Amino acid sequence: MSFPAINEVVAYWEGLRGGRPVPMRSEINPRGIESALSNAFILERIAPGMARFRLAGAHLSDLMGMEVRGMPFTSFFTPDARKEVGAALEAVFQSPEIVEIMVTADTGIGKPDLYGKVVLLPLKSDLGDITRALGCFVTEGEIGRSPRRFGVTDRKVTQIATALVTPPSAREKTAETEFSPPSFTSDVIPGFEEAKSTFTAAPKEDVGRPNLRLISFDD
Repeated sequence: MSFPAINEVVAYWEGLRGGRPVPMRSEINPRGIESALSNAFILERIAPGMARFRLAGAHLSDLMGMEVRGMPFTSFFTPDARKEVGAALEAVFQSPEIVEIMVTADTGIGKPDLYGKVVLLPLKSDLGDITRALGCFVTEGEIGRSPRRFGVTDRKVTQIATALVTPPSAREKTAETEFSPPSFTSDVIPGFEEAKSTFTAAPKEDVGRPNLRLISFDD
């Protein structure tokens, strides 16, 4: 099964991280996944094994028959599948790992065959913790009567390599400066615009002759 929207989102995420373990949520630009926006979403971790939609494309609202922003991610899954989905979320946020989930919707009157794939990609929040995820949810088949809920038929977990190779020149430079004391020769503190003010002692006043004299008279 080919899911071009998922391939586009994964390629965009890989390009953003640029060799880092995980990119920032603030780096996500919708223009980078323009043709996959209908299937894309952003999750926020709210508890172990639980996450809610911060943003979601129109396709997810069509599957649920309502706006899904603010809803739990597990609301798309059958009760039997939610434990496995919760474990998948923890793999994304804790390890972190890339998770792909193959899904099949429940069927019945007004609910024809519907299958699909979900991918979850970890993101860092503005605080630096991994509590966000970029996702893509693609389905094949007619939605029919919504809401549609899915069972998990397969799951693939890919661990993200966190050990990056440092070039030899950078390693040598690090070894030379690792134990060097910090330098404070600059008048401008990095990250600030204001220069350090210089303390100047007040000039000494010329005392001269005293204004009052003690005069003693001996009897």
